[in-house]
Amino acid sequence: MTISQEHERKQGHEAHAYWVTETGDGELRQEALPARQEGEALVRTLYSGVSRGTERLVHEGRVPERVADLMQAPHQEGDFPGPVKYGYLSVGTVEQGPEEWVGRTVFSLHPHQDFYVIPTSQLTAIPEDVPAKRAVLTGIVEVAINALWEAGPRLGDRVVVVGGGLVGGVLATLLRKYPLGRLQLVDADPEKQKLAQTLGIDFALPENAQADNDIVFHCSASNEGLKLSLQLAGDDSDVIELSWFADKEVTLPLGEDFHARRLNIRSSQVGAVALPRRHRRTNAQRLQEAVNQLKDPLFDTFLSSECQFQNLPTTLVKLFERPGGFCHVVAYPTPED
Repeated sequence: MTISQEHERKQGHEAHAYWVTETGDGELRQEALPARQEGEALVRTLYSGVSRGTERLVHEGRVPERVADLMQAPHQEGDFPGPVKYGYLSVGTVEQGPEEWVGRTVFSLHPHQDFYVIPTSQLTAIPEDVPAKRAVLTGIVEVAINALWEAGPRLGDRVVVVGGGLVGGVLATLLRKYPLGRLQLVDADPEKQKLAQTLGIDFALPENAQADNDIVFHCSASNEGLKLSLQLAGDDSDVIELSWFADKEVTLPLGEDFHARRLNIRSSQVGAVALPRRHRRTNAQRLQEAVNQLKDPLFDTFLSSECQFQNLPTTLVKLFERPGGFCHVVAYPTPED
């Protein structure tokens, strides 16, 4: 890219963004950027992250029509099932904007796009001791923090996380800091034992999981996982549901544990701050707490693959064909490129 081309892009004339098409494929589209207004910043993206579970559902057109408006990402363009510009894990550098923001590395809930204009009120400053690539996990850590605020683990609690994917793994990483009586990661995939060993926590296959838990966090997005969560919950305890099932119907044996042992299934949807903190924390404060937690290098465990932005359409096709993995990182061209 020549110096004149880079200058033109910085002036807000041109950007490229990833769109999911009506057929469920993906493509990069060129688009004009709006002129920057007072209180806004022009951000050059360094990295974005692909949350495989959610973005795969979007690609497959599986967002239920009834909740399509509620499930929109903050800076989404277009409507489900498509064409739609979707994504919510973006890290970049402020190239233009208010003086106190210029040059800062920031996180935003923005789709995959190389340049964008955004209000500074919707940016989260990344501490200097948090690498930009790791910071793409900010939105995932935010989900986990919301669940912790929802559940309120206490000293000596017995806690289990069902589902060792990206959300479950990040949640377990935070939970290991609590003075719990027991913490166990449960997954049907025996390979997830490696993750548990990395985190320094116990692992169990479903048939070996310990029951009578004070809190069960369900993150597997499967019928079997939610059923197991009810079995592992102690009497009068809570199952905190973090999974998004989209259009998948779930059948539960409510005639077994649910009524007999007075269990509760509670949603932990990240669109609103968990009720126990809603009057004392904002979404922006929750995001800032999330990025502060990312000072722990253990979170690098969840950056499992990487591609260049220009290769994103073809890469995602292959990525969604293969199960497993955590956060896929998308790297963007630098001015030197």
